[in-house]
Amino acid sequence: MGNVNKPIHVYFMPGMAAGSSIFENVKLPASEFDVHHLEWEIPEADESLKEYSKRMAKYVHHEDIVLIGVSFGGVIVQEMSKILKVKRVIIISSIKCNDELPSRMKFASKTGLFKILPTSLVSYVDHFDKFAFGSFLKTRAKLYKQYISITDKQYLDWAIREMLTWDCEKADDQVVHIHGDKDEVFPIKNIKNAIIVKDGTHIMIVNRFRWFNENLPNLIKTGKITKEIKTI
Repeated sequence: MGNVNKPIHVYFMPGMAAGSSIFENVKLPASEFDVHHLEWEIPEADESLKEYSKRMAKYVHHEDIVLIGVSFGGVIVQEMSKILKVKRVIIISSIKCNDELPSRMKFASKTGLFKILPTSLVSYVDHFDKFAFGSFLKTRAKLYKQYISITDKQYLDWAIREMLTWDCEKADDQVVHIHGDKDEVFPIKNIKNAIIVKDGTHIMIVNRFRWFNENLPNLIKTGKITKEIKTI
């Protein structure tokens, strides 16, 4: 009998406060990939990003894995990759180091302004759509209601703090970075060495899932895309 190729184990980490349901329409061929979804846990108030990432790594039960993280989840998988045996790290709508943060976030980090954000308001997510005016805001509010899974204030305070104060000396040039040119959270002008999704927003993992279904398989296996797509 010839050697049978083993499927690649792919672990997905959702964005800040989101559940794994954001990946519900992302489909990878079962013959080539075993998909695993990670979920956020409530951190200790003083838990460091490294400590939290080490805790999350305990849910990984394979070697030579591919880690895929969205937004803040992209930061987590980059930290996890430092203590796991990984084949590849792919981040979506995220940053590779703190120099890719927009100026307003850098300002909030330096001044500590993030400490006064009213994170407790997220507990009212079920009512967002009642106060949203216009079709765009109503659609966005509906998406938040559908995909936000954690409204715990301790988690949100911790996540915002760790996102803005991430201690990253140098970006890992082996990380595959996928970014939308219409990302409103991490503007494209601050992003370097990324595969650009035209008209992709910060939530493109949800509303541009067809792009990911077409391109992720090859990106996972080779780190490259199957057709010419703009990179910066």
